[in-house]
Amino acid sequence: MSEREGVTKFDLEYRPSAALSRATIAELDGWRTILHRLGLIGLDPARYGGVGYGNVSMRLPPFEAPRGARRFAISGTQTGGRAVLEPGHYAVVTAYAPAGNRVVAEGPIAPSSESLTHAMLYDLDPRLRFVFHAHAPEIWRSAARLGLPISDPAAPYGTPAMAEAVRALHARGALPVPGLFAMGGHEDGVVAIAERAEEAGLVLIRALARALTGEARAGEVV
Repeated sequence: MSEREGVTKFDLEYRPSAALSRATIAELDGWRTILHRLGLIGLDPARYGGVGYGNVSMRLPPFEAPRGARRFAISGTQTGGRAVLEPGHYAVVTAYAPAGNRVVAEGPIAPSSESLTHAMLYDLDPRLRFVFHAHAPEIWRSAARLGLPISDPAAPYGTPAMAEAVRALHARGALPVPGLFAMGGHEDGVVAIAERAEEAGLVLIRALARALTGEARAGEVV
């Protein structure tokens, strides 16, 4: 299923406010830069209608917050084409209701169109601190061979249906931490989750290596 990323589908209540400090987002931003250099986040005129793709997020304290109010920093909407982000390119989601298709956010930029999916993941597992949504055609095409969980192909990105598809994966024990799953209804979309940024990043990189080496073996001339 091919669908343009970057179009916000949820009801957004957004309040412009100051940016987070550079120190607060340093680890998240460092890994976002790595993923961009690897092409897992970016903007390609030949893909997805030329719209930017990929986003990263990080839980913010208080970590004991109840579901629906687990604050997180997330890269802003349509920042995929930027090789390097500044603090002003991150939003803070302060509240959300996946079933109600609603997100409340603040910061110098509106949040990513995938905020509902990130919110659902943080709601499902309070251990999570980082969620990386990347686009990796090699991983996505090889998801079944790699043994990755795959969300319902009928659930489009950025919708309550996608959030519910993520909940369904969790309910059947298919979302280990750290872990990675493919978004069946979002072309090339994969999501890494972890307690540490490095874990989330390495889950993606290892899966990419496995996908690429597997594809190379499959295409070898004997």
